[in-house]
Amino acid sequence: MTKKNNLSRRQFIQMGAATSGAVLLAACGGAAAPAAPAAEAPAVAAAPVKAASLSNLAEGVEIMAGDVLDFSLTPVDWTGDFGFVTFQLHEGKVDGQSIYYIRTDTSDSAYAADNGLVYVPLLATAIGADIANKLYVFSDGSPAVFEYGPSNEAFASLLQIVNVTPPIGRTFDSAAAILESADQGATTLEETNILVNFPIIKWPGGELPVDDEFVAALGAGQLFEPCNTEKMTVKMKLHQCYPGSRYIVTDTSMAGMAPMMAINAAPRTQGLKDTGGTDEIWVFGNGIPGSGVMGFQPAVFDNKAGDAAWSPFWDHFTLVWKDESKARILTNSTEIREAIAAGEVEEFAGVPDTHPNGFVVNCPAPILAPNDFSA
Repeated sequence: MTKKNNLSRRQFIQMGAATSGAVLLAACGGAAAPAAPAAEAPAVAAAPVKAASLSNLAEGVEIMAGDVLDFSLTPVDWTGDFGFVTFQLHEGKVDGQSIYYIRTDTSDSAYAADNGLVYVPLLATAIGADIANKLYVFSDGSPAVFEYGPSNEAFASLLQIVNVTPPIGRTFDSAAAILESADQGATTLEETNILVNFPIIKWPGGELPVDDEFVAALGAGQLFEPCNTEKMTVKMKLHQCYPGSRYIVTDTSMAGMAPMMAINAAPRTQGLKDTGGTDEIWVFGNGIPGSGVMGFQPAVFDNKAGDAAWSPFWDHFTLVWKDESKARILTNSTEIREAIAAGEVEEFAGVPDTHPNGFVVNCPAPILAPNDFSA
């Protein structure tokens, strides 16, 4: 499907407001994806893919991310209309302390195959755009070092891999130490064209919050329990989206909205709207009640997760039925654009209070599954 160009609305928004107590998600539209720059092979040895210990998957269900350990598409013992997904956690370092993250997406097809990640060509549009943070990796298996954590205003969930060759026997736990050693000529740095989406779950002084009620899609948080740094696992809410995609929610470019959404703020990812590194998503502000983040039908991607034109970084649009009595379930972007053109629904960039400006939300989709929502 041809994606509409939203360049006129691509302005950086750091603060925003919520609508009527509802906290919202984001999705992005951009120009057609340019050819991805050739990626340099990382010097770091590929981590072994931890295949999900799952069997007898239902027809049409596909695990996209190799670090998925367990999941349910439907509620288990809670009332909220969402499932769960358990990820393998990974430990890194930032500013001399431990940081814990999950791995979901990458701009490079070979790196995706080697590491069990979702291949997202659109992420490559951010190369050279000063959006991604640096992720310093080592061939000896030492924990990767993050340039910034979520407590830093310069934090981004999108990362550019930099291969590090340190002096024999030397280890690093901060970007500052790496750069100092490199300036002294003792350490070699090799920037690659590989970008990865590694959402942060726990960091020095913070962690994504736990929702103790499990009623609302967003609620008090996206975790079922604090991440387990002994077993190195984390259990998160898994949401439904058309067409055939199941996603998680980790961070947003709108810093002022992040606390209300109970996720991390990553303002730099707003720049992906300018590079074409996002995909559009529509959420519904009224209409058919359901499991969507605003309490109505599930959201709709412009493209199915995993397709070449899809991105986990969303440019969020809100749709409002002008005559709610005529609301019906919309399941794809063609139906949505027809409804907009017919004047049946009104489209707002971001949410009504932020229109005409929007924002980006990082929502990786680790699982594909047929939609089962019904009115």
